[in-house]
Amino acid sequence: MNLKMETDESEGSDEEYIRPKWDSKFQYLLSCAGFVVGLGNVWRFPYLCQTYGGGAFLIPYIIAFLLEGTPIFFLELAVGQRMRKGSIEVWWHISPYLGGLGYTSVIVCFLVALYYNMLLAWILWYFINSFRNPLPWSSCPTDTKCNKSTPTNYFWYRYTLNISTDITNSGPLQWWLVLCLAACWLLVFICTVRGIESTGKAMYVTTTFPYLILTLFLLYGVTLPGAFHGLVYFMTPNKINNPRAWLDAATQIFSSLSLGCGGLIAYSSYNPSNNDCEMDAVMIAGINSLTSLFASIPVFSILGFKATVAYEECLERNVKYITKAFRNESITVDSGAFWLSYLNGTNINKLTSLNLANCDLQYFLDQSVSGTGLAFIVFTEIMLKMPGSNTWAIMYFLMLFSLGISSIFGLVQSILTPFTESRTVSRYIYKEAICGLICLSAFLLGLLFALRSGNYWLEMFDAYAGTLPLLIITFFELIGIVFIYGIKRFSADVKDMIGRPLKGYWKATWQFFSPVIMFLIFLSYVLVEPPSSYNTWNPNYVSYLYTSHYKSFPNLHSWGGGLSSHSNLASNLKAG
Repeated sequence: MNLKMETDESEGSDEEYIRPKWDSKFQYLLSCAGFVVGLGNVWRFPYLCQTYGGGAFLIPYIIAFLLEGTPIFFLELAVGQRMRKGSIEVWWHISPYLGGLGYTSVIVCFLVALYYNMLLAWILWYFINSFRNPLPWSSCPTDTKCNKSTPTNYFWYRYTLNISTDITNSGPLQWWLVLCLAACWLLVFICTVRGIESTGKAMYVTTTFPYLILTLFLLYGVTLPGAFHGLVYFMTPNKINNPRAWLDAATQIFSSLSLGCGGLIAYSSYNPSNNDCEMDAVMIAGINSLTSLFASIPVFSILGFKATVAYEECLERNVKYITKAFRNESITVDSGAFWLSYLNGTNINKLTSLNLANCDLQYFLDQSVSGTGLAFIVFTEIMLKMPGSNTWAIMYFLMLFSLGISSIFGLVQSILTPFTESRTVSRYIYKEAICGLICLSAFLLGLLFALRSGNYWLEMFDAYAGTLPLLIITFFELIGIVFIYGIKRFSADVKDMIGRPLKGYWKATWQFFSPVIMFLIFLSYVLVEPPSSYNTWNPNYVSYLYTSHYKSFPNLHSWGGGLSSHSNLASNLKAG
């Protein structure tokens, strides 16, 4: 590849930094899209739609998209393109008082990369096991192992994580997870070793492939029995008056666009100065949100199929109990309602003694789940009921891996760019060595998540490392541009780059709407989060983390029964 280089000379320095450029505009757009479109689009956005009702949740989501997400996304692209520097140098250039923003964003990106690649290691482990026939999560080693759970729960908690009962019981490293984590970081190193020169090529595959798989899932999902019920549930508005829906919508659009990470600033800094960054911002932000909506269609189609199967199995169990109790073989699922009505009037006491389940399709549709619970428990259970389950499992986990790996490329680039443009560092260390040190150190520190208590640590990192810090970073980025650098000066810079005056919409959102929304999110975060007494060593922390904060594990009525907390589940699956 013929590298396109550009000389970038800092003020007061006689040394020149040779800055690479994107091979094409399309490569840049793919890289940005791959960075912002990630796992959250598939397993977090559908969960929020299911929780608050798709039609209702989309209202606050679109408002947050227009007044918070897209304006800040445009601001970061414009800052990077204008200053042509990474996240550290760009804020030092604007004001020495803002220099800490760059260092903070690099630290936060490193922390997020630590656990994000562990997610990819889990996905890789499931991808490898998808080639086994039958699928290993289709049954337990012995029936007694799953007497209080399900095979998919067993494979996730016991076989994959081998999870301990609490965060203080670390246990040894799980060698299979260590190997998968090492493979993921090796792949990241190979694809990012030369910066955007190598990452840009990889993005042609990792960014486009998930859309192909999502399309296949969509075409197949809408043909499944019960898919219609799932899609109707997705689009039925409810809970619009719930203030939590507005908070989650603002938080989702903020996190899904990867604001405050420095990756957008780094990517746009490799653009020519006359690039239309306004059009890029609108296009990429739109692609991100449309991807979330597009992914929700196959997800809800399959969840509708799962609910329908669970509903029919519930009816079949009731019919089995009635048939056995009344010794009437003519009772079927189709005629069950008639017989229930008849027996309720003729033999109500005996019927009541059977303790029949209340089979309600709406109840099964209401079983909301996100994150690892959706990816590694619910969907793996659903795949067992699909013809050609191995093929669908392979494609599904390959899609998740592609989504995640393109995002980790952006995180590593957010860290790599500031170091490679630093005269002190680049003078003594080659770019390849810097990238290698980043990946090696992240791998070694990430071994924390390969312990038996690793999942507890990962949930804690996910809850606190990448939420509030990025919100604060972005808030002060906005303050720095609007009030320190100056909105008039910045508007003139943008006009020089895109060749037309900056619209009043952008100025209004930067000066008023976006900072107000972020401040309200901060206040809500402080009010909603638990008191400081909830720390990682609190014995109630595990139960709190899984039942109150992240809510990523399946409803116990539907997926195991009798398990009151994550800690209890680990105890039930613990080997003798």
